[in-house]
Amino acid sequence: MPVSITFFVFCSFIAFSMVFANAVTSTCLISSEQEKQAASQSLLGTSTIIAADRSSSNDDDDIGIERNDNGSVDDPEMVASMVDMSIRNSTERRKLGFFSCGTGNPIDDCWRCDLSWQRHRKRLAECAIGFGRNAIGGRDGRYYVVTDPSDDDAVNPKPGTLRHAVIQDKPLWIVFKRDMVITLKQELIMNSFKTIDARGVNVHIANGACITIQYVTNIIIHGLHIHDCKPTGNAMVRSSPSHYGWRTMADGDGISLFGASHVWIDHNTLSSCADGLIDAIMGSTAITISNNLFTNHNEVMLLGHSDSYTRDQVMQVTVAYNHFGEGLVQRMPRCRHGYFHVVNNDYTHWEMYAIGGSANPTINSQGNRFVAPSNPEAKEVTKRVVTDGGWMSWNWRSDGDLMLNGAYFRPSGAGAGASYAKASSLSAQPSSVVPTLTSGAGALVCRRGKQC
Repeated sequence: MPVSITFFVFCSFIAFSMVFANAVTSTCLISSEQEKQAASQSLLGTSTIIAADRSSSNDDDDIGIERNDNGSVDDPEMVASMVDMSIRNSTERRKLGFFSCGTGNPIDDCWRCDLSWQRHRKRLAECAIGFGRNAIGGRDGRYYVVTDPSDDDAVNPKPGTLRHAVIQDKPLWIVFKRDMVITLKQELIMNSFKTIDARGVNVHIANGACITIQYVTNIIIHGLHIHDCKPTGNAMVRSSPSHYGWRTMADGDGISLFGASHVWIDHNTLSSCADGLIDAIMGSTAITISNNLFTNHNEVMLLGHSDSYTRDQVMQVTVAYNHFGEGLVQRMPRCRHGYFHVVNNDYTHWEMYAIGGSANPTINSQGNRFVAPSNPEAKEVTKRVVTDGGWMSWNWRSDGDLMLNGAYFRPSGAGAGASYAKASSLSAQPSSVVPTLTSGAGALVCRRGKQC
């Protein structure tokens, strides 16, 4: 009798596990028939899915500013707490055993375990965390397949090119037919509600102008190699089907955000640009910068235009799961005004400092790994650029960071104490697992039918 009961319990447990696993899988992989058809069409087609719609008008400045003011945003401390909660939930799911490929990185665990990721591309839009978590990109639009790497005309771009895709007024999920190197003649000025998704191919934006996200909203940039960006300008450039205008000289940033909102920059590899790799200025907000690999650059990331530009007080940026690697010097990031959550990043190289700022930014550093350089004069993680004193009141804190090779973080203000309690009720992943969380940083190698 006891043997029979034991066998019955064992069989019941197996049956329950199979039902639960199927339920989880069904929840994760469900997508509409329309999306499946669009995805199949985008990957098998030999030309772009849409043609330009030149009948609509879009005033970039007015729309961008209106959406930016209305779209930002949440209480900063509550959003920081939500990032922590997402990390904890990812860890708990992994403990169930059903996510065998899980790393504890909540973004990657959201989509990388799916062997059919290529048929469910738009599910990526559900995976963002942090301040930029509401960026949907082109989720609600059609697929656009880039077939042509050329950029011969910045005013009248050819259908099938990346420039033709990003200027359209309608939401678009932009993918690539094949590997390509795109050398842009002028800035690639994006329109709202666009996703650039380079998974499955090897796409480089290099040796020319790079990406500008100006006065627009809902942008996702995923899977690009961006490097050797150069200053360009003093030319006419189209920004929508109904508008083009004169552009002065651009600095040569890899990705430049100017008055933008709801932006997610994930799994890109960036290096060796003329100015910054990622700069966000002039009231940009609701931004997540995650899972990127940064190498071989001086001024890596600028968040905030100037000390006098107080509109950047609305800026909210999450910097998570990035690897700041070899050949970097400073600004990882360099912050002004605003609120910045720096969580579970791996800092393995810097020459001057890692995190800096001026104009009283709030910096919440949690669960990062900092490996100081051998130079005894560059062990400090932080740098404050002070013109009028008073930096001791700035809220900068280090919570659970791992300091190696003599690295140290100089805290200040209430951020060293209880004022961050609301943002720390659920902690980040332990800094000891940061190498695992960031092991896939940068543009991924993803092939059809295989886990990324």
